[in-house]
Amino acid sequence: MSGVVPYLIRAYCDWIEDSGLTPHVLVNCEKNGTLVPEGLAKEGKIVLNISSSATVGRAITNDSISFKARFNGKSQQVIVPCDAVLTIYAQENGEGMFFDKPEAPSQEAKKPNLTILD
Repeated sequence: MSGVVPYLIRAYCDWIEDSGLTPHVLVNCEKNGTLVPEGLAKEGKIVLNISSSATVGRAITNDSISFKARFNGKSQQVIVPCDAVLTIYAQENGEGMFFDKPEAPSQEAKKPNLTILD
């Protein structure tokens, strides 16, 4: 079963644009498979405008967000794995959603907590 995050990204993106606002995503650039313009990330993160008017060929699949956009006057390909998206929000009012990344449970957490009853 695939995760819910790609579906939420698509839904929020549509909702934000249908509301006449501009969808932005905050991306963790350190995730494998992330392709963003060099030199624009700060502290390993970048904010990208993913509106249909700012991108060309935007595709939000179950694996990634991909599109072409202009950065410093130069068209560049962008690929963001869905698990690298930290939040999606409307630039104008901040409405959106954070995506918590659950950590893998430790072996300690998997042990049952049983009590003997008399």
